[in-house]
Amino acid sequence: MNQTLLVELFTEELPPKALAKLGAAFANGIVSGLKARDFLEDDSVVTPYATPRRLAVTITKVRATSPDKPVREKVLPVSVALDADGKPTAPLAKKLAALGRPDLPIDQLERAPDGKAESFFLNYTAAGSALAAGLQPVLEETLTKLPIPKVMSYQRPDGATVQFVRPAHKLVALHGEAVVPIGALGLAADRETAGHRFLSHGGAIKIAHADQYAATLEAEGKVIPNVEARKEKIRAALLAKAGADQVLMPEALLDEVTALVEWPVVYECRFEEQYLAVPQECLILTMQTNQKYFALTDAAGKLRSRFLIVSNLETDDPRHIIGGNERVVRPRLSDAKFFFEQDKKKTLESRLLHLSNVVYHNKLGTQAERTDRLMALAEKIATRLGYDAAQAKRGAMLAKADLLTDMVGEFPELQGIMGTYYARHDGESEEVAMAASEHYQPRFAGDALPTTNTGTAVALADKLETLVGIWSIGLQPTGDKDPFALRRHALGVLRMILEKRLPLAISELLADAVSTFAGHAGFKDPSVEVTAFILDRLRGILRERGFSPNEVEAVLAMNPDRLDDIVQRLEAVQAFAALPESASLAAANKRITNILKKTEAPAGAAKAELLQDAAEQALAAQIERVRPEVEAAFARADFTGTLKTLAQLRDAVDAFFNDVMVMADDLALRNNRLALLASLHGMMNRVADISKLAA
Repeated sequence: MNQTLLVELFTEELPPKALAKLGAAFANGIVSGLKARDFLEDDSVVTPYATPRRLAVTITKVRATSPDKPVREKVLPVSVALDADGKPTAPLAKKLAALGRPDLPIDQLERAPDGKAESFFLNYTAAGSALAAGLQPVLEETLTKLPIPKVMSYQRPDGATVQFVRPAHKLVALHGEAVVPIGALGLAADRETAGHRFLSHGGAIKIAHADQYAATLEAEGKVIPNVEARKEKIRAALLAKAGADQVLMPEALLDEVTALVEWPVVYECRFEEQYLAVPQECLILTMQTNQKYFALTDAAGKLRSRFLIVSNLETDDPRHIIGGNERVVRPRLSDAKFFFEQDKKKTLESRLLHLSNVVYHNKLGTQAERTDRLMALAEKIATRLGYDAAQAKRGAMLAKADLLTDMVGEFPELQGIMGTYYARHDGESEEVAMAASEHYQPRFAGDALPTTNTGTAVALADKLETLVGIWSIGLQPTGDKDPFALRRHALGVLRMILEKRLPLAISELLADAVSTFAGHAGFKDPSVEVTAFILDRLRGILRERGFSPNEVEAVLAMNPDRLDDIVQRLEAVQAFAALPESASLAAANKRITNILKKTEAPAGAAKAELLQDAAEQALAAQIERVRPEVEAAFARADFTGTLKTLAQLRDAVDAFFNDVMVMADDLALRNNRLALLASLHGMMNRVADISKLAA
C-alpha cells in the first residue's frame, strides 16, 4: 500500500552555514535511492526539512514493497553449455546450481543470438523488496555522502565511536503510521522526536502519522521544520516590525539566521544616536557580520538607530532579550567609532609611504609599486578619453591607501568605501574621493559601473593592470579555478567599454598596461593571450544579451579592436539576418571567402573592358551603384543601413554565380573576376563577416 514516508535524523546543533546544503543532500539522497529501487510513484511529492537540530524528508506515495520485476540473465554461451552431441555440459550444471536452479530443464532456458554467437538466458520474475530492506542501504549511502564541512567523532552511550557532522540522538522512520525497522549511527528507528529546546511542551513528541510531521512539530514542539516556511516567516516579521522603515536583509544573512532558529521571533532593539556619526556602512557591516542583526534605514536610505533581531525564544516579556542584544552590540559600535576617529587623524596621502611594506605579490612587488603602475596607467587612459589626467593620476595614487586604515583592517569588505569617506575628510575633490570606491566597480555581475570619469579611468587601470600582471607570471585561470578573479576583471573592462561606449582600442589599453611593467624583472608580455581571453568573455556577454552564436561570430571574425560599437554592429547583423535576401547573400559571401582563400585576387579594381558576360557586367554596375550608399551609411555608423543596402545586390550576385565561370582558363579574365569578387567581399564585410550567417 502506498503511504507517505517520513525519515528524520535528530541531532545536536548543526553548522548553520552548511544547514541548507545538508538538508537538500539528505532529502535528495533518500529520494534518488528509493527511486532507483522503484519504491516511488512518478507523482510522489518530496518535502525536505532542516532545522538547527534535525534533517528530515517526507515523500508521498511510497510503496510498501517494490514491484516484482522480470529478469533476463545470461547463463552461458551455447558453445560452452552444450557438448558436440548437444548434451548439457558440467559448466552448465555448475552455473545453474549457482543460480539456484540445479534441476532446471534446458528447454526452459531461452536460446537467443548474443553478438556473433548464441547464448542461453534464464528468464524469471524477481520478487519485490520490502521498504525496510530498500530504505536501510539508501539511508546509509545518504549519510555517507552528505556534504559535511568537518566530521566529528563522538561516543555513543553504548561506548561505540561514531563519526558524523554532529552527535545524533534520534531516528524517525514512518511509512504512514507504521515504524519502518531501520537503523543508522547506532540508532534504531522509532516515531519519537524532540521539539524546541526551550519552548516545547516537554518530553518526547510522538509522530502518529508521516503526513502529520510538520503540523505535529509546530503544534506540540514549537518547531517550524520547513526551511523556506521558516525563512518567509522571518521575512514577513521583519517587514512588519520595520513599519515605514526599510530592512536591510541580504539573502545570505536571512539564510544564516533561518539556520539558527527553530521558532523565529523578531524583536526591536536600539543603539545610541551618537554612533550614527560613523559611516553607516561600518555600522551595518558590524551588525550583520558579527551579530546577525538586521539594520534599518529610512526611506532615503539613511541608517536608523533601531535594528531588528531574530530570536529563537518567544516570551511575553522580551526585555532581557532586547537588553542583552543591545549590550552586545554597543562595544562593536564603539569599536567602529574608535577606528573611524583614529583613522581621520592621518591623511590618506600620509599613509602611502607604508604601502611599500605591503606585498601585492612576491613576483609583482609591493602595493606601492602597484600604485605607481596604476597612476601611470590611469593617466594614460584618462588622456585617451579626454578626462582630467591629473585627477585620474591622483585618484589612482590614493585608491589603495585605505588598506592601511584600522577600519579596513577590521572590516576588509569596506576597502574603497572607507577611502571615499577619508578622502572627503582630507579635502580631496569629489572625483578623487569617489575613485577610491568606484575603482573596484563592477565588483560582481549586475553591479553598478563607476559614475565619475576619474572612477572610470582608475577602475579600468586597476583591472587591466591585474589582468596583465597576473597573466604575465603564469597565474591565468584554469578550469573552474580563478583565484585572482581575472574573469571578473575582464568582464568589468568589457562592461565599462560597452555600456559607457568608451572609444578605446583593446590593443592600446593592453599596450599601455604592459608599458607600466617596463623594467620589471622576468616580465613577459601576455597581450595576445589576454586579448583572446577578453574576447572569449565578450562572446558570453553578447550571447547573454540574446545574440545567436552565428551573429556573434560574424562580428568577432572581424577581429575588432574597438568594442564600443559592437552591440550596434550586432543589432545590424540581427536586422540583416531577418531579411529574405540574407541567406542567399551569406551563402554567396561564404563562397567568395573560400575562393579568395585558395586564389589571391590581384590588386586594384576590376577592369570594365574585361567584363564580358552580361551577369558580371550587371554585378559590377550594381556594386558601383550601391557603393556610395554603403560607404555613407558606414561613415555615419549606420550599420543597419549599411547591411540592408547590400540586400539590393542579391539578384545580381545570384546571377553572377549561375552564369559566370570565375576560374576561367584565360588568366586575364580570371584575375579580373577575382578582383570583382574581392571588391564585393570588402564591401559586404565592412560591418561583419556575413558568411558566418550561412548555415
